[in-house]
Amino acid sequence: MPATIRDIKNKTGLSLATISKYLNGGNVLPRNRQLIEAAIEELHYEVNEIARGLVTNQTKLVGVMVYDIESLFVGNMLHYIGAELRRHGYGFLICDSFNDEEVETQNLQFLLKKKVDGLLVIPVNRSGKFMEPAKKVGVPVVLLDRAFYDEEFDFVGIDNRMAAYRAVKVLIENGHERIAVITSNVEYSGIYRLEGYLEAMKEAGLSVPEEYRRLGKHSFELGYKNMKELLALQERPTAVFLGNYETTLGGIMAVNESELSWPKDISIFGFDDLIMSRVVRPKIWIARQPMEQMCAKAVDILMERIGSKQTPEEQIMKVTFGIQLREGESIRRLNGRENPSGD
Repeated sequence: MPATIRDIKNKTGLSLATISKYLNGGNVLPRNRQLIEAAIEELHYEVNEIARGLVTNQTKLVGVMVYDIESLFVGNMLHYIGAELRRHGYGFLICDSFNDEEVETQNLQFLLKKKVDGLLVIPVNRSGKFMEPAKKVGVPVVLLDRAFYDEEFDFVGIDNRMAAYRAVKVLIENGHERIAVITSNVEYSGIYRLEGYLEAMKEAGLSVPEEYRRLGKHSFELGYKNMKELLALQERPTAVFLGNYETTLGGIMAVNESELSWPKDISIFGFDDLIMSRVVRPKIWIARQPMEQMCAKAVDILMERIGSKQTPEEQIMKVTFGIQLREGESIRRLNGRENPSGD
């Protein structure tokens, strides 16, 4: 039978009030602390976290809502989030929104009912209206990777516009003029990456034919289908910028299934330095996000909010990281107006 707080009382001769104060994080006399800790070890006493949560109004749990747990990017982020939360003495509940806004709203209600101390969110929704219940009950929220266009919350991410701009500039500096893009025009990160692509092209005085803008929702299918179509164009692009990891994976698969190869026939610049980019050959040029640092910062901000018990809007924190361009061998250098398609 598990040991109880009364067993500790009988073992130490101390009052229930003193023992309860210690178990709930309060200060007790050094001698009493030693007695209690010795008794806990001898009796193999385990703290009832639910009962302690009722007293301290903290569950030591964080809710983590993600847009799609199948995404390798999300999986990596969860790994880093879990490691950071553990360092702070916290556990976490993961809710997968399946890229569905309604499911995401339901997940929020579920986590609030579980009395989580805070929320880390990689959202599906672009509007943050559905997060209003968290505001009302004072549960702190930190957004990671994606922000809302209409609601202010603490946010940690990258400068998506500048990341894409820098990537496309590399293609331009290597002599490419016919540069296509495959990215999202509905998700937060993709919208700003599209802006960065267009900015770099405009700055270089390069036109963007409509058939070179391949937009949708970031996914393997988006990259695969649209790369196939780009490769079939009579005047195909000489280079393609791919907007996220899944899209990059789909695009590479499409090239591999064709009679063409990179960088001889098509140059590629991808996004996110995950497992695929480390094993395919030739090595791909990649825009690398500092995922571990992003997650550590997001958890730090959330812990600060939980500790302060307040999230005043005038002190909203927005932390933006830069990206690293990891060099590869997937870009062919063109001289002048060389046309690798031979058209």
